[in-house]
Amino acid sequence: MTDISKGGMTRRGLLGAFAATLVTAAPTYSNAAGFLRGAGDIRRLRMYSGRTGERLDMIYWIEGDYIADAVDEINHFMRDWRTNEIKKIDMRTMDIMAAAHNLLDVNEPYMLLSGYRCPKTNAMLRSRSSGVAKNSLHMQGKAADLRLSSRSVSQMASAASACKAGGVGRYSKSDFVHMDCGPVRSWGK
Repeated sequence: MTDISKGGMTRRGLLGAFAATLVTAAPTYSNAAGFLRGAGDIRRLRMYSGRTGERLDMIYWIEGDYIADAVDEINHFMRDWRTNEIKKIDMRTMDIMAAAHNLLDVNEPYMLLSGYRCPKTNAMLRSRSSGVAKNSLHMQGKAADLRLSSRSVSQMASAASACKAGGVGRYSKSDFVHMDCGPVRSWGK
């Protein structure tokens, strides 16, 4: 671990200090794109998985730098839980998720329904549902399906769309929102 000060504090130490004292103001819808370009001092993801029982509360970016260990933990958390295969999650997707969460002004963690999907998992899901894309961005580590019990699908989708940074799918019947870092587009009701 590289020292970041003459006092010998490591990035992990700094991360712990930030996590212990974190108080952030949520950006407004109008500056979400600025947040994604680095206007914020930190970026944080809070999630849990009903499938694995795991929880994640991770600051993964501080003042312009992604924290490799934190990104690795997010990659592991967002793995294909059916096969335990891990793929690097595109950092742009992480940023969209973090910005949308801040815009929603909630402390509740996202429930992660689906992050990375290996091709075999995607094919299995596709055989069961017409809503699964053959060339899903989930297989590239560029998408996440998320839920918040304290916010509606419409509220979550509006926050993600305000980022103007990728695709946003509303799945109201299934109560989740798809966020990805692909082309800017939206679908669903």
